[in-house]
Amino acid sequence: MRYHAGFAWVDGRVATDVLLEIDGGRFTAVRTGVPAGDATRLPGLVLPGLANAHSHAFHRALRGRTHDGRGSFWTWRDRMYAVAARLDPDSYFALARAVYGEMALAGITTVGEFHYLHHAPDGTRYADPNAMGHAVTAAAREAGLRITLLDTLYLTAGVDGTPLQGVQRRFGDGDAAAWAARVDGLRGDDRTRIGAAAHSVRAVPASQLAALAGRAPLHVHLSEQRAENDRCRAVHGCTPTELLRRHGLLGAGTTAVHATHLTDDDVKALGDGGTGVCLCPTTERDLADGIGPARALADAGSPLSLGSDSHAVVDLFEEARAVEMHERLTTERRGHFAAAELIAAATAHSALGWDDAGTLAPGRRADLVAVSLDSVRTAGVDPAGAVFAATAADVTHVVADGRLIVAEGRHTGFDVPAALRDAIRQVTR
Repeated sequence: MRYHAGFAWVDGRVATDVLLEIDGGRFTAVRTGVPAGDATRLPGLVLPGLANAHSHAFHRALRGRTHDGRGSFWTWRDRMYAVAARLDPDSYFALARAVYGEMALAGITTVGEFHYLHHAPDGTRYADPNAMGHAVTAAAREAGLRITLLDTLYLTAGVDGTPLQGVQRRFGDGDAAAWAARVDGLRGDDRTRIGAAAHSVRAVPASQLAALAGRAPLHVHLSEQRAENDRCRAVHGCTPTELLRRHGLLGAGTTAVHATHLTDDDVKALGDGGTGVCLCPTTERDLADGIGPARALADAGSPLSLGSDSHAVVDLFEEARAVEMHERLTTERRGHFAAAELIAAATAHSALGWDDAGTLAPGRRADLVAVSLDSVRTAGVDPAGAVFAATAADVTHVVADGRLIVAEGRHTGFDVPAALRDAIRQVTR
């Protein structure tokens, strides 16, 4: 299989006349400055596949339904719980498949699913205790994506140990040992990785955190809300970051999601150990959570990744752009992140344990995304600056592991808009 791109992102810059040869789902050659010959020509700018490092697939059903009125993160959460209560393995498969199809159309080739819908709504286990997880991984496979299932430890409703109530009971396994036993029954493959997550310091008592040590990739919601920080200080006498540090959970195998309300010491602790940070700007602003210290975290040594989280939009170009734009709003200055840094964050497959993806290079997984340079958004744009202009709507072709999953802006496997409409109607009517 041979593709040719007039422009392609190679070694952190735009190269011209790039020939990409693929065999066995991997790039065997990436050569610049060569003619197309008989290779299939790709339009626009070709990028590595994008990585969505933080997804809650079922939140997509809330798009356009929770934006009216004032409210807060907590009132939004109540409406999210209402959707969570309606899902079973079949309906979750249908919804996740449709959402992952939307991600494919947006150029995403790997998703990290932060998964805590484990059991039936009343908390009882399905006959297959991982039925919901299996539904999610099967959905990703049908949509053509790789997935890291970040199976999430979720035990309490608050930092003070308040028991899970209502629909929250389906999130819990009782204790960390029972969670670990269930997770250890999951199996990955060439397109599926099994990771772990601590939902937050609200949901995992300090005494249970040690059960997560040594698991990688490990993700955790961190300091998403000021209230979380306040309660953690009241109960533990420290910030959530410091609590994780004390229990050995920071480091290169861990990714902190959001990391919005941090102290200077928190930033240093994350950076010193190389703890990654996943920013989800469109969700963070949709829920009025605040703007995190992205530049300070990167400078401290934390690799950045991006996620669409609640899927207010599914567009990693918008997420990447927002990292720069939010810094501008905070500092009243421009020019904090170069295009290369933003593209690196949007293609950070290593945050999900896929170290062999995310670049156009021999031996790497053959993922590529063609982005139109002649739409109304990108016409006349310098290809090197396309990340500041393009949107998900400009993605024309997507190849994942050597397989064409999007052609001419349409998914090759199924009608994504129809699948979304039907799946969302099933869980919201």
